[in-house]
Amino acid sequence: MIGYVTIGVKDMEKAKAFYSELLGELGAKVIFDMDRIAMIGKSAHEPMLAVCIPFNEEDPNPGNGNMFAIPAPDKPTVDKLYKKAIELGATCEGEPGQRMPDVFYGAYFRDPDGNKGAFFVFG
Repeated sequence: MIGYVTIGVKDMEKAKAFYSELLGELGAKVIFDMDRIAMIGKSAHEPMLAVCIPFNEEDPNPGNGNMFAIPAPDKPTVDKLYKKAIELGATCEGEPGQRMPDVFYGAYFRDPDGNKGAFFVFG
């Protein structure tokens, strides 16, 4: 149902490098790169993450309560992606762990621009 989610960034090259390396673990790459916006995903026919310089050219502002969540195939992959995000310069917003017994396992981070993301698996 979601085609893509857009997050604002200050430095396009830094953001593309961060997310390309991080999401490359899931087979994602930059699909479209159009100066102030780039789409990162597996294909244009699957949900993508867009990083962009805001259209009004003002500083990007992560929203309070806004977050994007990326599914992982299993708990070890959630752990691996979270660790990689931290190694790439993200900060912890919640270490990997079971959030709802036998239902939801997730890990939370903030990218270098302050955008909140999560990796998760159900079951």
